[in-house]
Amino acid sequence: MRPEGLALPVREALPALEAALDGHGAAVLCAPPGTGKTTLVPLALAARGARVVVAEPRRIAARAAARRMAWLLGEEPGGRVGYTVRGERVVGPDTVVEVVTTGVLLQRLQRDQELAGADVVVLDECHERHLDADTVAAFVLDVRAALRPELKLVAASATTDAEGWARLLGGAPVVEAHGTAHPVEVVWAPPARPVRPPHGMRVDPALLTHVASVVRRALAEREGDVLCFLPGVGEIARVAGQLGDLGGVEVLQVHGRAPAAQQDAVLSPGTRRRVVLATAVAESSLTVPGVRVVVDAGLAREPRVDHARGLSALTTVRASRAASRQRAGRAGREAPGAVYRCWEQAEDARLPRFPAPEIQLADLTAFALQAACWGDPDAAGLALLDAPPAGAMAAAREVLAAVGAVDERGRATDRGVRMSRLGVHPRLARALLDGAPRVGAGRAAEVVALLSEEPPREYGDDLAAAWRTARRGGDAYAARWRAEARRLERGLGGRKSATTPPGGGDDAAAGLVAALAFPERVAAAQGEGQYLMVSGTRAELGGQSRLRSAPWLAVAVADRPAHSASARVRLAAVLDEDAVKVAAAHLRRTVAEVAWDGEVVAREVDRFGAVPWTVRPLKDPDPALVRQALLDGLRASGLGLLRWSDDARALRARLAFLHRRVGGAWPDVSDAALLERAGDWLEPELSRARRGGDLGRLDAGQALRRLLPWATGEAARLDELAPERLQVPSGSRVRVDYGGEQPVLAVKLQELFGLAETPRVAGVPVLVHLLSPAGRPAAVTADLASFWRDGYRAVRAELRGRYPKHPWPEDPVGAEATRLTNARLRERG
Repeated sequence: MRPEGLALPVREALPALEAALDGHGAAVLCAPPGTGKTTLVPLALAARGARVVVAEPRRIAARAAARRMAWLLGEEPGGRVGYTVRGERVVGPDTVVEVVTTGVLLQRLQRDQELAGADVVVLDECHERHLDADTVAAFVLDVRAALRPELKLVAASATTDAEGWARLLGGAPVVEAHGTAHPVEVVWAPPARPVRPPHGMRVDPALLTHVASVVRRALAEREGDVLCFLPGVGEIARVAGQLGDLGGVEVLQVHGRAPAAQQDAVLSPGTRRRVVLATAVAESSLTVPGVRVVVDAGLAREPRVDHARGLSALTTVRASRAASRQRAGRAGREAPGAVYRCWEQAEDARLPRFPAPEIQLADLTAFALQAACWGDPDAAGLALLDAPPAGAMAAAREVLAAVGAVDERGRATDRGVRMSRLGVHPRLARALLDGAPRVGAGRAAEVVALLSEEPPREYGDDLAAAWRTARRGGDAYAARWRAEARRLERGLGGRKSATTPPGGGDDAAAGLVAALAFPERVAAAQGEGQYLMVSGTRAELGGQSRLRSAPWLAVAVADRPAHSASARVRLAAVLDEDAVKVAAAHLRRTVAEVAWDGEVVAREVDRFGAVPWTVRPLKDPDPALVRQALLDGLRASGLGLLRWSDDARALRARLAFLHRRVGGAWPDVSDAALLERAGDWLEPELSRARRGGDLGRLDAGQALRRLLPWATGEAARLDELAPERLQVPSGSRVRVDYGGEQPVLAVKLQELFGLAETPRVAGVPVLVHLLSPAGRPAAVTADLASFWRDGYRAVRAELRGRYPKHPWPEDPVGAEATRLTNARLRERG
C-alpha cells in the first residue's frame, strides 16, 4: 500500500517514526506543510498491516486528505482509504485508512472506548490546539493507559513546538521531517493610513480595501497563483467583490462552508492564473497547488464567551507569528515565492508567538459534557496540555445541570449521554430532545440544523423566515442544512411528535425550539426594537427588522458591537407567552423584592431571570430587605437623606479636622467613608426605619457621635483638641469653623486687643478673620503678632474714621479687648 514512487520529505523520517511507535507506542511528528505527513504517513503505517484512523480538525481537510491518499493509490475514496465527517461516511469493507474529523472521533470514543478496529490514531494539525483535538488526545491516552496499551498514537504538528506534546505523551520521541521549502521573500505592505483594530467580528473596511489592492500589486509584480488569507467568509466575499474583473485571472474562495465542488476546484491545478481567497483552513490542512505568492491580512478568528451575558461568538484577533510563518510557507512549496504582509515590520515582534489554546477561550459546555460522559466530570484526570479554566467549567456545569445532562455530582445522566451522541452543542441537543415532542421531530431537527450553522446574512434576522428560505433554497448552505436536518432526525430514533404549540406554524415552532436552546436569551420588549434578555443583557434589533414589534423574542444569535451597551440581535424568532413558560421554566422565580427607587418599593415579583412576569405589592416586607434598600438609597442619593442640623454639620467638620490632623482613632467622616459604614453608625434607628422619610427624621449629629473613639478614651478629648468655640480676650466664646483646610476664627478686631499670639487648636494655628465693628471682613491672618506689628496700622487708618465710636488704640497688644463702643466704655469707667 506504500506509494513507493512518491518522493516526499517525510519519507526520510518514516524509519524513525516506526521505531518510535514500536518502542514507545506514541510519537510526536514535526513536519512542515507539504512534507507528506498528512498523506504519506498514514499509508506507510497501513502498509505495515495497521488499521489507521487519521483525525483532522476540519471537514474540508478530512475530505481532501482522503481524496489525496486514494488518488495516490489510484482509487476513489471508499476503497482502502475512506473518510467520515458529520453527516457523510464514505468507507468500504477494504478501508484500512479512515480520515475523520476530531468531532467524529470523539463520538466514536464515547461509544466504543476501546476504539475497536483501529491500531494507530494519527492526530493531525495538533499544533492548532483545537479543543476537540486536545480532548481526543486525552481520551486516547486514557484508553492506552487503561484498556489498550497496544493502541498507538501519533501527534502530528506542522510546527516545531513539540516539547509539550512529547511530555503529554509520556516522554514520547519527537521525530522531525525537514521540508524542502523554497525561499520566501517577505514584503511588508502596511496600509498607507492607520486602520481601526478589529473588534468582535468587525474588520475595518479600509483594511479589506487595502488587502484587495495588495492582491492586485502581487499579481502585477510576481508570477504564479496568489493565496490570500482573510479571517472569515464575510471578509472573503468583500475582498472578492472589490477585486472585480482581473482580466482572465480566476478568483476562487475556500472556507469551511464552500461547496464540495468549489473546494475540489481550489485543490486541483488550474488552467489559468488564480487568486484563492481563503480562511485559516489553508494554513496547514490543505495544499493549494500553483501558489507562488501569499497575501496575508494578518487576522484570525478565535472563540470568545461572555458568561455574564450568556453570549458566545467568534472574535477577530491578530494572527500569531506561528500562523504567519505557516501562511508564508505556502508560497514556497513548489518554487521560490513571496509573502506580502499587510502590517508594519515593527509590529511583527509584538504579535503573540502562538495562537491561544481554544480550551482557554471557548465555551466549555460541550467539553464538560464529554468529560462527564467519559467519567471525569472535573476533567482533573485528563491528560491535557492546558487545564480548563475553573470559571468556564463552573459555567458549563451550570448549563448542563439546567438541561438535565448531569446530576448534582456532575456525572452524566442517561439524558446527558444521549445528548452527547447527537453531535451538536448540548444546548441544541436539549432543544432537539425537548422540542421534538412539541413541534414534531422533523421540524425540531430542521430548526436545530439552522441553529447549528448560522444561516447566511442574506437570509435575514428572522429565524422562521430563514427556515422557509432554506427549505426552498438551492444554495450550498441549504444543501448542508437539509443533510444535517436529516441526520438529526435520524438521531432522535423515530420520536413521535405531539401537538404544536397554540397558534402552531413555523413561527411558533422556531421560537420554541430556539428558546429551548437558549433560554437565557428569551427577551421581553422594552420599547420599539429594544429588548431585555432573561440573562439581564439588553439587546436591540436592526432598524429594518420585521421583528421589532414582537412582544417576546427567542434570540438565537447576538453579539455586542463596539462601544455599545446593548447586544445586537442577528437571528431571533417571535415567541409567545406559553413558549416562554415552557422554555425558561427553570429560570422562573417568585421573589420578594425591596429596592430603592426614590423611595422604598416593596413588591412580590414572579420573574424569568431579569424579566418581570407579574408584580404585586408586598405588604409586610422583610425588615432586613427594607434596611438594605435604605442603605442603597443612601448610596444612590447621598447623606442628604438624613437630618443635618447646624450642630451636626459642625461636629462632622470637627471630626474631619481631627482625622486629618491627628489621625489615629479619629474617624474618617468623608461621604465615601460614612456611606461605607452606614450600617454601623446609623443603628439602631436604621433598622427601625421603614421608608425614606424615616431617614429624614434621623439626627445625623447624634449618630455621628457613635463613631468617636470611645474605646480608647480619646473621645473625651474632643472639646480639648477641636473645641467648638474659643474664648477670646473680650470674654466672648466664638465658634470655630472647621469646614476648610485650616480652622477659621471670625471675630471683631477689638475683641482681640491684648492677644499677642494666634490661637491654636490641636497644634494648628487658626486662620483669624478680623472683622470691623459692623462685622464686615477687615483682614485675614494666621500670624496675629505679625498683623499687630505690620498690618494693623493700615487697617486702623482705613476704619478709624468710618467707625469713630469704637476704640482704635495705637498699641493693640497693650490695649484692653472689648465688645463695647467708646461711650459705653466711659460709662463703665
